[in-house]
Amino acid sequence: MEPVFDHEKLVAYQNSLKFIEWTESFLSNIPKQSSVHNQLERASTSITLNIAEGNAKWSKRDRCRYFDIAHGSAVECAAALDVAVGRGFIDSRIAHEGKTIAVAVVRLLVGLIKSNLPDRTYGRVQDATEYEPNYDELREAQLNQRGEKEND
Repeated sequence: MEPVFDHEKLVAYQNSLKFIEWTESFLSNIPKQSSVHNQLERASTSITLNIAEGNAKWSKRDRCRYFDIAHGSAVECAAALDVAVGRGFIDSRIAHEGKTIAVAVVRLLVGLIKSNLPDRTYGRVQDATEYEPNYDELREAQLNQRGEKEND
């Protein structure tokens, strides 16, 4: 489809739509009343909406404020995927797939922020693999915790 608005031309916006599509593909596996379902739905939508709204702002500072919010929502989605794995709603491979899309959006947002405010310092963006927690260790810790509670 031909872009109508300027924000539709942004690769970050296009990738955020891909993340929404990807998220929708597995949200049916997570109970709707679950907080992680709601959070993923809202945060993934927030990424896209804030990119669009930020791109429409006249001042660079305002533009970056919305890009910052979109960045935070993308990182929030990555954390929500960890929660979904921890609660057994999705497999760690699925979470990794989503994080790979999300980290691409994060990198693009950092680029947009730097291009608008080049003097601003920004922390290092991790590779998706560096962000990936060790799910085996998390699962083992959960089992150990449950075992300790049963023995008390």
